Amino acid sequence: MSAVSRITAALRSDAVSGSLLIGAAVVALVWANSPLSHAYESLRSFTFGPAALHLNLSVGAWAADGLLAVFFFIVGTELKQELVHGELRDPRRAALPIAAAIGGVAVPALIFLAINATTGGEAIGGWGIPMATDIAFALAVLAVVGRHLPTPLRTFLLTLAIVDDMVAVLVIAVAYTTGLDFAALALAAAGLAVFGYLQNGSGRAVTRLRARVPGWLLFAPLAVVIWVLTHASGVHATVAGVVMGLLMHTRPRDGESHSPSHRAEEMLRPFSAGIALPVFALMAAGVSLSGAGGFWTSTVTWGVLAGLLAGKLLGIFGFSWLASRFTSAQLNPRLSWSDVAGISVLSAIGFTVSLLIAELSYTTEAHLTDAKGAILLASATASLLAAVVLGRRSRHYRRLTQHHGDVESAGTRE
Repeated sequence: MSAVSRITAALRSDAVSGSLLIGAAVVALVWANSPLSHAYESLRSFTFGPAALHLNLSVGAWAADGLLAVFFFIVGTELKQELVHGELRDPRRAALPIAAAIGGVAVPALIFLAINATTGGEAIGGWGIPMATDIAFALAVLAVVGRHLPTPLRTFLLTLAIVDDMVAVLVIAVAYTTGLDFAALALAAAGLAVFGYLQNGSGRAVTRLRARVPGWLLFAPLAVVIWVLTHASGVHATVAGVVMGLLMHTRPRDGESHSPSHRAEEMLRPFSAGIALPVFALMAAGVSLSGAGGFWTSTVTWGVLAGLLAGKLLGIFGFSWLASRFTSAQLNPRLSWSDVAGISVLSAIGFTVSLLIAELSYTTEAHLTDAKGAILLASATASLLAAVVLGRRSRHYRRLTQHHGDVESAGTRE
C-alpha cells in the first residue's frame, strides 16, 4: 500500500479525523490569544471570490459556509443510509433522537430567557445561542473517547444533532436574518429537485444520462450551483450539503458494486477529514478572550453556560425518557440510559452555530465577548465531562466484548 493510500485510509477513521479537528481548534484558540493574533485575524478576514455572485467572502466564511458543506453532505449520506438500511428504518427508534433534539433546542432557549428576562434589552436577544449542537466537534470527541461504544449511539447523536442544527438554522432564518431572497431559495429548491431526480429517477432518459456522463461531471457542477443559490438566499449554505446527502441513492444499480451514496462518501471523506474540518476549526475556534472583564457577572454568560450545560442535559435526556415512557418511541436495546446521559452532556458543545448566532445577536462588544467566552467555556467543559462519562461507558462495553469473547473461546475448547 502506498503512502497516499495509507493516509487516505487513516483519514476515513473518525478517531484520526477527530484528533485533527480538535488539534486545529486548540491551535486557533492559542494563536488568536497570542502576540501574533493580528496575523490570525488578517488571515481569517482576507476576502476573495467573485463579487458579482456575492461570493467575495472572507477565508473564515469560506471555511464555515463552503468547506463545512462537504462535511454536512457526508453527514446527510450517513443519515440517509441509516434511514433506508439501518437503525432508523424503525420509526419507533427514529422518534427518540428526534424527541431528544426538540428537548435539546427548547429547554436551553427557555433557560437563557429565564436568566436574562429581568435584564432585557439586547441581552435577551441571544436566546438562540445555546440551541445548537456542533455536530463536527461532538462526533470528533465521540470518536476519540468512545471507540468501544455501540454503533447505534453514534447514530443517535448524528440524528439529534442534524435535527438540532436544522432547527437552529431555521431560527437564524426567521429570527436573526433581516431578509430572505425567496427567488434564490426557490431556484435552490428547484436545483435540489433536479438533483434528487437525477439520483433516484428510473426513466429511460435519466438512466441513459447517468450511463453516459460520469457521476462527478453530472452532479458536481449542479451541487455547486445549488450551494451558490442557497448561500444567496440567506439560508446557511451547509443546509444544501445535508439535503443533497439525504437525496443520494443508497442502493447499487445494475452492474455496480457500491451505491452512489457509498461511492461519494468514500471519495469525499478523506478531503473532509484532512482538509475541510481542520481548516474550518482553525478559522472558527480563534476567539479572542480579551476584554472579558465582567464575564462572571454577565447574565449573557450565565444564560449561555446554563443553557448549554444544564439545558442540553435536561432537554435531551428528559425528552428522550418522556418519549420512551409515554409514546411508542424506543431506545435501542444495545444502549442504556447512561449512554443517553453521556450524549446529552456531549451535545452541549455548541461552538460553530452558537458563535454564528452570537455574532447575529449582539452589536455590543461586551455582550458579544461574554457570549463567545461562555460558548468556549461550555464547549470545553462539555467535552471534558462527556469524555469522562463516555470513556467509562466505552470501557464498560470493551469489558463486555472481552468477556463475551472469552466465553465463546471456552465453549469452543469444550
